[in-house]
Amino acid sequence: MVSRYKIRFDNLASKDQKAFIPYAMLGWPNRGQSFSMMAQMIQSGASALELGIAFSDPVADGPIIQQANYQTIESGFTTEKAFDLIKQVRKIDNDIPIGILVYFNIVLSYGIERFFNMAKESGVDGVLIADLPAENAMEVKPAAEEAGIDLIFLISPVTPINRLETILEHASGFLYLVSRLGVTGITERSVLEDMALKNLVNKVKEKSKLPMCAGFGISSENDAKTMFEIGVDGVISASRIISIVQNAEVDEIAQLLNEYYSRMIATCGITEQMANLCT
Repeated sequence: MVSRYKIRFDNLASKDQKAFIPYAMLGWPNRGQSFSMMAQMIQSGASALELGIAFSDPVADGPIIQQANYQTIESGFTTEKAFDLIKQVRKIDNDIPIGILVYFNIVLSYGIERFFNMAKESGVDGVLIADLPAENAMEVKPAAEEAGIDLIFLISPVTPINRLETILEHASGFLYLVSRLGVTGITERSVLEDMALKNLVNKVKEKSKLPMCAGFGISSENDAKTMFEIGVDGVISASRIISIVQNAEVDEIAQLLNEYYSRMIATCGITEQMANLCT
């Protein structure tokens, strides 16, 4: 079975478009609003979704997403509830790729095979285990393959060549390019960082046909344009979305998010008509 990621990225590439992948924390700020946010992402023309499952020690995340993690856990929103919510989101659109960002302790707590079966049953297409080294990929790869789920891995300019080759051996769906060193968040970029990213993208393209999507610090149209000039196939935006929700009045959130999604999707070259066709 061809993965939803391949179908979507091939479709975008055929139109010379890039992917816009917004992030939502499952269950944050509450279940109802979380569902509404994800529905709005799909209706706005998002190319795929990246959904976080709350964890007590989210080491890859910056303070904005960390706070969302803690608030979600404190509310009593569990991993089982997260999968149930994904099932509801999947009913909105049967074609959009849905990926989850999770930490390995959560996977282990359920058992690897059970976790991937739960992911499959909920309609998940890809799993990124943020703290699982590629060298340990075989701990989960058989279960992922059995469930038909892509394993997504992080790469960065400081990824050693031997580790990059290991990642490319096990990765599928797409590669998550860390656009700047450190945790997720909204920060200024540097020319040196972008030069290092360009070198990495060129290196990966010599070795793999997997699409690359840049995340970590992607919060504006200019960030997206810079990444597309570097050669990536899409961008992932997380902290900016959480920040908009945190700082807006409740009755303003939907409009502010829609304005942000529209700007980012336009930067990806997807018109409203094309977005509707994609979703």
